[in-house]
Amino acid sequence: MASFDRIDRISQEVQRAIDSIIRDEMHDPRIRGTWSIARCEVTRDLRYCKVGVSILEEDNRKEMMKALTKAAGYVRRSLGFKVDLRYVPEIIFELDTNIEYAAKINRILKENEPRETEENAD
Repeated sequence: MASFDRIDRISQEVQRAIDSIIRDEMHDPRIRGTWSIARCEVTRDLRYCKVGVSILEEDNRKEMMKALTKAAGYVRRSLGFKVDLRYVPEIIFELDTNIEYAAKINRILKENEPRETEENAD
């Protein structure tokens, strides 16, 4: 059980470092708009890291994911300088749509909420 706690801490540290690298060091014009690193999962052997990127603007998604995939080597190299690990994991960027899905559910719930209060008033 202790090894899972260690992997979780490493994943959080890697997530913070990757966010910092993309925001501060990368100057690619394709990386723009509102985005965030939603999740970061490092494998137990520290060889791979899946990074979930949430991009709110739909028209930027394809370009930004292409830019991040292309820059994965640079991000990995910079990560090696920021985080002290024996093995620097290979970075795999994935599009994460959970925030968009949660916003959609929230919007649907808000649309249905006034109808229920109107029915109860009658």
